[in-house]
Amino acid sequence: MKTLMQWTVKDYHRLIETGIFSDRCVELLQGEIVEMPPEGPIHAYLTDGIVNYLRHLLKGIALVREAHPITLSNSEPAPDIAIVRLPRQRYQDRHPYPEDIYWLIEISQSTLDYDLSEKKKTYAKEGILEYWVIDTKARQLYRFLNPIAENYTSKTLIQVGNLTPQAFPDIQVSVSQLWK
Repeated sequence: MKTLMQWTVKDYHRLIETGIFSDRCVELLQGEIVEMPPEGPIHAYLTDGIVNYLRHLLKGIALVREAHPITLSNSEPAPDIAIVRLPRQRYQDRHPYPEDIYWLIEISQSTLDYDLSEKKKTYAKEGILEYWVIDTKARQLYRFLNPIAENYTSKTLIQVGNLTPQAFPDIQVSVSQLWK
């Protein structure tokens, strides 16, 4: 019988404070500490471009955070991009909670299965209203809406066209612009 130790967010924060993870890229997901693979050039390139594009589109109405943690009930992942409520000062003493999050984006170069399974399950369970996964190899975007339990009831696969984020009905996100 194999028993894994489950970590709380509080335990995880104490471990971070000790410096034990100072040379490792890890996140807490559903009570487990997961080591993340290093970021490849295409991942970094796309993240930079998407963040700049979304900051331009959402200026003054939302904060676009890049690779910073969010705090969930038993997880503290660091999504590639998190679109969260303003003002920025609310995150001075804490990371965004689910009620602060408009939508999350993961850019998948080597983590597609993980992002479409464990991360999707975690985000749905926490009530994250919208979740995008950008598949760098197939040059397509998975969009998930309407979380119920540990899944989303709506899934769309998009390669071209525009998306209207659920929280911002007046904003059009060009899918082709995400690749520039």
